Amino acid sequence: MATKRTTPRSISRRGFLYGSGLLGAAAVIGGSSLLAACGGDDDDSSDATAGGGSGGGSKLVFDNWPEYIDGETVDAFREATGIDFQYLEAYNDNNEYFAKVFPVLSKGERIAADIVAPTFWMAARWISLDWAQKLPLDKVPNAKNLRDDLVNPTWDPTGEYTLPWQTGITGIAYNLKATGRELTSVADLFDPEFKGRIGMLTEMRDTIGLILLSEGKDPSTLETYDDAASAFDKLDKAVSDGQIRAFTGNDYIDDLVSGNFAANIAWSGDVLQLSKENPDIRFVFPEEGAMSWADSMLLVKGSEAADAAAKWMDFVYDPANAARITAEAQYVSPVKGVRDELVKMGGEAAELAESPLLFPDAATLANLRSFANLSEEVEAEYDAKFAEITGA
Repeated sequence: MATKRTTPRSISRRGFLYGSGLLGAAAVIGGSSLLAACGGDDDDSSDATAGGGSGGGSKLVFDNWPEYIDGETVDAFREATGIDFQYLEAYNDNNEYFAKVFPVLSKGERIAADIVAPTFWMAARWISLDWAQKLPLDKVPNAKNLRDDLVNPTWDPTGEYTLPWQTGITGIAYNLKATGRELTSVADLFDPEFKGRIGMLTEMRDTIGLILLSEGKDPSTLETYDDAASAFDKLDKAVSDGQIRAFTGNDYIDDLVSGNFAANIAWSGDVLQLSKENPDIRFVFPEEGAMSWADSMLLVKGSEAADAAAKWMDFVYDPANAARITAEAQYVSPVKGVRDELVKMGGEAAELAESPLLFPDAATLANLRSFANLSEEVEAEYDAKFAEITGA
């Protein structure tokens, strides 16, 4: 088994998601691949976005987000299957990675990665572009362990192309000392009492999605700009009124702890560790509903490693293996049975089994929504308006 990784957890999947996006697509097309291998392969890195493919057979390449797995699972899979498995961490940003692979996949050629894990909306784009091939689910018996709420999701309505890697929830974090009271609603973010002390996310889907939920609208059903116009208008007015202090990625933590933010839109995984260290920091699933997201494994078009990919997916959908990943990554697992396995592990893992941020109850899960898959034209309208409001 590999030694447990000691890379600082502050460089997280979400940290890379919003930090690396500042590079811009144009800057990376001709730049380096920013690769780093893990799971015992520190000296064996290759560009998984380049053409050529893994060669199929007993070889498999998975290009995933940084800091998104424990230190044992990769070696355990190799030992159990004998597959020449290369686990890479070069998926730093959805748009950046898309820009890298576009020149190859758009010509119908292969990239070296067999599996990638785009965020749900990007996974939908890959599927629509015919860059993904159907999963051999008949060879993934543990796919039966997929959480019921993730079956046939909005980004993959037939459930044939993806299996979620990890999921997360967007809600509200607040500092009880700064608010002086418990918060329960998205409406609290617009309370004049907190003027100038509210944080919103630079992730358009999370910020606009929560505002839409507060208006009684379902973000998963959006089709046109007009469907979300009221949310953009409400956000624009909040900015003009000085209600919002700043738009941030996951660097909101310092402002939340200091009280600069009384409350802000936040990701549950970020707040989990923070709340253990500071009991004044709270996270709430808004009563109007919360946003959910998923990074989903898909099999890249042209890969000849479908059988090996099926073995990997089956391996990580075994609850015991999924629990080991959860104990390290501390995101919401898509696999049923993980909670019981964490209890069996004991110690800090067993403590995680009691966290409502990792294991929301059935009522919370029923109140989660994912943002709709937008056409590229409509998405461009959303992005342009959001950038105008936020000053991005």
